[in-house]
Amino acid sequence: LHKTMYVLFLLFQILGAVILGFGIWILADKTSFIAVLQMSSPSLKTGAYILIGVGALTMLMGFLGCLGAVNEIRCLLGLYFTCLMIILLSQIAAALVIYFQKETLKVELSDIAEGLIENYDPSDEDKRNLQDAWDYVQTQIACCGWTGAKEWENNEILRNKSNAEYPCSCSNRSKDLVEGRGFCTLEDPVNGTATYADWPVHEQGCMDGVEQWLKDNLGIILGVCTGVAVIELLGMILSISLCKNIHSEDYTKVPKS
Repeated sequence: LHKTMYVLFLLFQILGAVILGFGIWILADKTSFIAVLQMSSPSLKTGAYILIGVGALTMLMGFLGCLGAVNEIRCLLGLYFTCLMIILLSQIAAALVIYFQKETLKVELSDIAEGLIENYDPSDEDKRNLQDAWDYVQTQIACCGWTGAKEWENNEILRNKSNAEYPCSCSNRSKDLVEGRGFCTLEDPVNGTATYADWPVHEQGCMDGVEQWLKDNLGIILGVCTGVAVIELLGMILSISLCKNIHSEDYTKVPKS
């Protein structure tokens, strides 16, 4: 049983490091859709700090659990069990909130993306990182706008130029993607004006691309979450078993009268 506990505690050290690293990556990432959300939505930044806290706590619990198993300290094993239970219940609660609030989250994502598109300005250095992250998303997913290219007609700069320009990161032409950011000029606008239908851009909106990515990777995401839950349950079961063994050994050491 002790050997199994040591292996499990090692897994918790690795698991904690992964969760901690994921939280740090969310805060540090500057070139993906995660970066767009992180810089636009306070809730995701808060979630990243929570992940960092959970990761650090998981690693600490792994150390305390190992210490409790080696020295047969029941209070440490009890603390380990309690913290594991709290973490597991928190994960279940978070999953339920995400599931039941998915429509609200979808609306929030739409508002973030639409606001970014409407206020996109390549000359605004204060929003350079955020706008570069959005350009990266459109280039990598091969999409344009959140629901489609038409949303870019609401951009103030493009509207003032009669839509004779279009976002380079939306383009389906390789020469425009060399720049990868800002606006490119239509070669032959009709009467100096145009609509999104005249732009050489991708038809798919980024919402469809993000949803497709989630569908393609849903199995991996669910597998990882299930694996984490199973490891936590095993840790709880084994820590309780070890506590009972220590309790039984204490009684056997009591001298008979």
